[in-house]
Parts: sequence; structure tokens; C-alpha cells
Amino acid sequence: MGNGIAQVAARAGLAVVMHDVTDEFLSRGLLTIDKSLQRDVEKQRLSPDDKHRIVSRIKPVKELTALSETDFVVEAVTEDLAVKVDIFRKLDQIVRPDVILASNTSSISITKLGAATSRPDRFIGMHFMNPVPVMKLVEIIRGAATSDETYSASRQLAEAMGKTPVAVNDSPGFISNRVLLPMINEAIFALHEGVGTAEAIDQIMKLGMNHPMGPLELADFIGLDVCLAIMNVLYDGFNDSKYRPCPLLKKYVDAGWLGRKTGKGFYEY
Repeated sequence: MGNGIAQVAARAGLAVVMHDVTDEFLSRGLLTIDKSLQRDVEKQRLSPDDKHRIVSRIKPVKELTALSETDFVVEAVTEDLAVKVDIFRKLDQIVRPDVILASNTSSISITKLGAATSRPDRFIGMHFMNPVPVMKLVEIIRGAATSDETYSASRQLAEAMGKTPVAVNDSPGFISNRVLLPMINEAIFALHEGVGTAEAIDQIMKLGMNHPMGPLELADFIGLDVCLAIMNVLYDGFNDSKYRPCPLLKKYVDAGWLGRKTGKGFYEY
């Protein structure tokens, strides 16, 4: 997600500082960006010179302090409250007081994350969809303290990046994952209970509901660990049994079968 956001921002003409914790992760992110842009070059949607200019706008850094001169920060670390809070507390001390901090979280409370900083009024959620260069939507999530100015600036940034921002209020899973993940979880329950095979479940949803991707295939694409994390946020946030993660989802995550990124999930890759 992070390299996708960096690519889209750089393509929009913005100077980007892309932070990660190791040279390996940064190199992997830059390679992903290069491959994505090269596909556009091969399809004649982008010139080689334009590709070079886009890549040159991205500065990879390992030190978090290198973000001190940035004007806007979008976090895209793992979907874990403690990890995000730690990052934002550090960023709060590094960047200027007027800088907006945004989280790409797909489910965690923006109000709670913002409260961990000294600038809850300048804290917001910007939930990009994956793959970022392709998907148009950005959920803009206002926390309890988010100011109108912060919302306006974040919306303008999303539009400058060629995205369509849609405003939602802070609630577990927001709108996208509050609707999507229970559907995926129910599909996993159907598989768990032997109602149908993975292929049958996905084919029914693609052919019968005109979904471009079946729910189990989509779960593998998202990452089963991410799906479980979001279901846990919904379950804890609403205290409602309808959001209980399927035992089969937990079992696959325990086994390390996380989907495409590990080569095995509900399908093998």
C-alpha cells in the first residue's frame, strides 16, 4: 500500500519521501513502483521520460527523522493499533506542528489514533484501496477532533492524486470494510461448513452477483492476516457476535497461509 501511495503522489507531481525500516524493503517498494510504471510505458500510457521523472520524485529513507521537512504524512504500516500509535507518537515529535498526520488504516479508530498525538485536530484517516494506482476511491475518515481545515486539505490532496474522496465518520471498519469483510467472513463460514467449495462460492458471487472477484479470492489478495485483524476490530468495536471471525480464517492465519503473499491461502499461487 505504501509504495502504491508513493507512486500515485509522485505521478501527480508531488515530491515524495518514502520511509521504510530496511534497505531491502525500500528496494522492494521502488522495484514494485518501477514495474507498475513500466507496464504503462509498454501500453503507451506513459513515456519513458515521464516514468523517469516520476521515479526521481521519490526519495527513499530509512530514518524516520528524514520526514521532518515534509508537509503531509500518510502512514501505511501493518494493521496493528500498538504499532500505529508508536509510529504516530514519534512522528508527532518529528514533523512541524502544522503538518497533518493521516493514517491509511482500513479499520482502526481515527479518534483513538489521533488522541495519541498532540494534534488530534490535524489527524485524519485516508483509506486508499488496493491496488492504489488502479482504484479510484479514498475513504476520508474524520475523527472526533478532526478540524474542517484538515478535512478540506486531505480531500484536496486526494483529488490532486486523481482519486475520488468520500467522507465517512469514525466507526469500526468505516464503510468499506464494515460491509466487505463480513461478506468475506460469511463466505469463509460457508466453506468451513462444507456448503460449497472455494471455487463454487467464488463462481456464484462472480456470475450471480457480478462481482469481478470472488470473496475468497479477494481475501487471498487482501491477505488473510489483514482480514482477521479487521474482523477482530469489528468484533471488539461493536461487541456483536455477527462479526465473530470464522475459526477457519484463524486456523489459516495460524498456519501462515495468508494468501497471495505467502503462496497459499484458500487457493495456491
